[in-house]
Amino acid sequence: MHCYRLALLSLLVVLAACAQLPPLPTLPEETALPPGEDTTLDQHIAAGEARRPGESAFRLVSDGMEAFALRARSAQIAGRSLDVQTYIWHEDLTGAFLAHELLEAADRGVKVRLLVDDMDARGKHAAFAALAAHQNIELRMFNPFASRYGALSFAAEALGSFGRINHRMHNKSWIADNRIAIAGGRNLGDEYFGASEEVNFVDLDFLMIGPVVREASASFDKYWNSPAAYPIEVLDPDGVNATALEAMRPKLAQFAKQAETSRYAAALRNDEHLKRLASGDWRMEWSDTFRFVSDDPIKATMKEGDPQRSHVASALVPMVQASQTEITIISPYFVPGEEGTAGLTRSAQSGKQVRILTNSLVANDVAAVHGGYSRHRKALVEGGVQLWELKPLSDDVQSSFFGSSGASLHTKALYVDGRAVFVGSYNLDPRSTWLNCEQGVLVENPVLAQELETIFASQSSGQRAWQVTLNDGDLHWSDGEENFDSDPKASAGRRFQAWITRVLHLDAQL
Repeated sequence: MHCYRLALLSLLVVLAACAQLPPLPTLPEETALPPGEDTTLDQHIAAGEARRPGESAFRLVSDGMEAFALRARSAQIAGRSLDVQTYIWHEDLTGAFLAHELLEAADRGVKVRLLVDDMDARGKHAAFAALAAHQNIELRMFNPFASRYGALSFAAEALGSFGRINHRMHNKSWIADNRIAIAGGRNLGDEYFGASEEVNFVDLDFLMIGPVVREASASFDKYWNSPAAYPIEVLDPDGVNATALEAMRPKLAQFAKQAETSRYAAALRNDEHLKRLASGDWRMEWSDTFRFVSDDPIKATMKEGDPQRSHVASALVPMVQASQTEITIISPYFVPGEEGTAGLTRSAQSGKQVRILTNSLVANDVAAVHGGYSRHRKALVEGGVQLWELKPLSDDVQSSFFGSSGASLHTKALYVDGRAVFVGSYNLDPRSTWLNCEQGVLVENPVLAQELETIFASQSSGQRAWQVTLNDGDLHWSDGEENFDSDPKASAGRRFQAWITRVLHLDAQL
């Protein structure tokens, strides 16, 4: 057995040494196509922008089916360009349907740029390579693996190049004709759009029009032109070929046909809320104070502790420090660390209302993260911070049209004083701050802040969350009916994962 392990380790070392990225050729710098006057989206939006010069409009998208419908419909009516940036893209009902719509758009002459993080995309390399064979589709992998196939080579490269591979692009945006943008917490897949029969994420996006869309496009261009973004044909010249694309077409078409006759599609067609959206009733809120902020794509190469390493955190800290009366945070992975815990408790002790909603251990899709959070939980509550943890099951039919699916928090949002709002991809944890590239949108608008308050009140209610308080000096969980003196309903396996992370002090990787 010892010899076998030694041989396996030796093989991994050899494979790691062999895994080298090909040289990146000199590529011309590309920028998003500017908005025009000819497309359907131009005609729908240009007049509204002209009436509110310098302002942008925003709509919070909390409903998963609406989030999917907005992406699908924008792809169907786009006439000039589609820029899509994502961390995860699943090959499931909604993921394949969106791929089909992007291919259809490319067939109409729309320029499609797809920027995908390679941690997830590597396993779907053949499908992405086939799409990239289309003359109107460009596809780049962010921080790619040199090895394109096989679990053993993946493990070897992850071992040999951990410092580089550990840095991921967590950004998510969908931009059509440089006229509308959708950005927030959602990746592309069933669990993000309320289509999973198992676990669906409670998530949030912004739908945006106006100058903020051009800011989102500038961020996309920054990543697209980064030396970390490799054209897929550089990684696998043979995989990008017309034969593979033509073989994919009937598969995607068949999948789209099946999707259109699915129960999910029927729910989309019958949803009264979506019918109003289709008629143009978007009910967006305008603001002249907004900012689309994103990290530098070379974030991982910056020095540890450099305040500019996280542009998103650098934008959020002043927003929180300037708060007068209240700070509300929604973060699925919440690891505040010593400094963050001290700052939040100082705010609470100064008289501000500080409220946090995060995942319970049983609801968290990454149980290990809970260990980094639980270390600071008691100090937060003792310091006056109000804390809620989401339950694993949701009775909200909006979370999935299937009904009693599981629920896990995936929303990343923050708002202060009933006026300033942030929605994005950034979790309040060390990984988002120091390792992953992140982005988000800051906007001042009291109506949007009130909408977020409504979302928070709903998700932190006893029906959907446990409030964490102190009882005789010990942590106590309650939903108003049931009471617990330890992490509610968590299995021994989950408790062990969280415990390991906690005792090993792995916060920097969480």
